Amino acid sequence: MRVFLSLAFALFSLPAFADDYLQLYQAAGWPDQRAHFRDALSAAQQRYRSSLPPAVFQALVDNSNRRFAAQAIDQRAQASLRQNLRDPRPALAFFQSELGRRITEAETTATRPDQLAKYANGLPRTDASATRRLLIRHLAQALPAAEAGAEVSLALAGVAADSLSQMIPGLLGGDQAMALLEGQRQRLIGQIEGDLDNTLLHVYRDLSDPELEEFVTFAESAEGKAYYQAALTALRAGLAVGQSGANLAEPQQGI
Repeated sequence: MRVFLSLAFALFSLPAFADDYLQLYQAAGWPDQRAHFRDALSAAQQRYRSSLPPAVFQALVDNSNRRFAAQAIDQRAQASLRQNLRDPRPALAFFQSELGRRITEAETTATRPDQLAKYANGLPRTDASATRRLLIRHLAQALPAAEAGAEVSLALAGVAADSLSQMIPGLLGGDQAMALLEGQRQRLIGQIEGDLDNTLLHVYRDLSDPELEEFVTFAESAEGKAYYQAALTALRAGLAVGQSGANLAEPQQGI
C-alpha cells in the first residue's frame, strides 16, 4: 500500500513538476540568451558574405537558420535539461528570488548586441577589493562560464564548416572533425579563463558583496552544481555543437 500511495503521489505531481523545468528555463534567462545568440549568428553570417560565392553564402545562411531556429534550440535545450537535472525546484527557487532575478538581468544584459558591440575590443579593467576578488574567484571556479563561452563560440564558428561538409560530403571525417572540435574547445576555454575574473567582475558589477557571497553559496551547493552541470549540457545540446546539420531532427510542434 505504501508503494502504491508513493506512486500515486508521484503521478499526481508530474504535471506541476514538469512545468517547473519550463519556469526554470524562463527564470534563468534562457529565452533572452537564445535571442541574443541569434543576433550574434546573424552578424557571423554577414561576415562571410563578401568572402563566399553567393550560392555558398546562401547555403550557409539556410543551414544555420535551420540548425539554430528558435524553436529547435529551445526544444533541444529543454529536453536535455529535463533529462539531466533530477530536481529543478531548488534552482527555480533561487532564480525566482530577488537576487536570482538580478543575476539573470545582469547576465542577459551582458550579452545584448549593444553591449557586445560596446566592448568588442575588450572589457575595461575593474578595480575591486581583495574580498570582492576572492568572491569572484570562488564564483569563477563554481560556474562553468569558460566552458559555456567556448560552446557558444564553437557553435558560431561551426556554421561555415557544417555547410561545407553538407555541400562536400566527406570533406572532414567524423573522427577528424571531433578531434579538431575538441582542440578548439580546449584553446577557447584557456583563452576565456585567462580573463574570466575580470569578465565576472564586470558582469556582476551591480551586485553587492553580500549578494555575491549568496550567489557563490548557491553555485557551490549540491543543488547549484547540479543545475550548472545540467545547464552546460543543455547549452551544448541546444546549440547542437559537434552535430551534423543533416542529422538534426526537425522541431516538433507543441513540445
